[in-house]
Amino acid sequence: MNAGKLVGIFLLLLFVVAALPSSAQKSKNKTQLQKEKQQNLEKIKETERILNETATQKKNSLGELSALNQRILQQEQLIGSIKSEISLLDRDIDEDNDMIDALQQDVKELKKEYAAMVFSAQKANNKADQLTFLFSSQSFDQLSMRLKYMQQYSKARKDQAEAIARTQKILENQIRQTETVKTAKSSLLNDELKENKSLASLKVKQRTVVRSLQKEERRLRSDIDETRKSVAELDRLIDEIIREEIARAEREAREARARAAAPKVDATAIALSASFEENKRKFAWPASGFISQKFGKQPHPALKGIVINNNGINIQTRQDEKVKAIFNGEVRQVATIGVIGNSVIINHGDYYSVYAGLKEVFVKRGDKVTINQEIGQLMVNGDGVSELRFMIYKNNNPPTALDPQLWLRN
Repeated sequence: MNAGKLVGIFLLLLFVVAALPSSAQKSKNKTQLQKEKQQNLEKIKETERILNETATQKKNSLGELSALNQRILQQEQLIGSIKSEISLLDRDIDEDNDMIDALQQDVKELKKEYAAMVFSAQKANNKADQLTFLFSSQSFDQLSMRLKYMQQYSKARKDQAEAIARTQKILENQIRQTETVKTAKSSLLNDELKENKSLASLKVKQRTVVRSLQKEERRLRSDIDETRKSVAELDRLIDEIIREEIARAEREAREARARAAAPKVDATAIALSASFEENKRKFAWPASGFISQKFGKQPHPALKGIVINNNGINIQTRQDEKVKAIFNGEVRQVATIGVIGNSVIINHGDYYSVYAGLKEVFVKRGDKVTINQEIGQLMVNGDGVSELRFMIYKNNNPPTALDPQLWLRN
């Protein structure tokens, strides 16, 4: 076999080996997908616990509907993760099949070439012919070259046989790897089928709860009005506190100017504000659970034509959940307000965090609190739901309500 053929075999083996880092990269992607799936399963487990507690307290309630909506969203995300993993395996299988086809063709060509070499060798296998070939040389140099050629030809046959054996081994490994991937895909397809059935069941339950709630429209509208009144009262209290803070700062500045003195600078408040801003998207959640109502305007989950405006977010959680301060600060007010229960307002320099829906409060006005300090315990409302109303305000005139979801870590 000539040098060109050997180079071709060598390049083939290099190509096969070069494919290995690509497989490692895919393995990393697969690991990421499996991690995402595991996180979804953990979230589902938490939401299931909240859903079961809520349904035990009261069937076909808004709280149960919120938990069902969240479960459906999580179920869809889980199915999406499974689909992505299946797509990744499909790509692996396609590439593996291409590799198998190429290797099978190479083995065929190698065997064909080897057969031709063996045939040629058999024709020249006669010892007398070999001696005649050698001693018919016209010079010593020609004799030396013919001897060298015979040695190289013998080595080429041996190399060809070894190349066939190596390529066949790679081919066998590739086939086994492909079968493993196909088995994994089959298992994932079964998982997808099972999770799709679960999703369909959740959607049936969701429709049942919605129909039940729509029959209670009068009561729900009355509850919405009561909640709006309580939230408006809380908003007025927050507005009053922030306006007083601004007025106090302006009054101190005027008094300083009248004394021809430099206005007093609250360095601690400035540092606290800056630190608060630096931690945007990094704050731990004040309670575990899921967002049952987002910031801003959104349609009512069951009643048509009703729009709810939320100055914060609602976090639905387990019963008796403890609520934690998201950052260091000072308690500016503790108040009991209508159907939303006890509320705690904490100052963080130019920012305020508000926690409403508490049955117990562990702090009082003027207390200094630290990050993750427990400040109260959530109540269970008339729908059997434990839900924290959480808000963040900027110290502007008028006060600016900020979307807390943009400040909490994912």
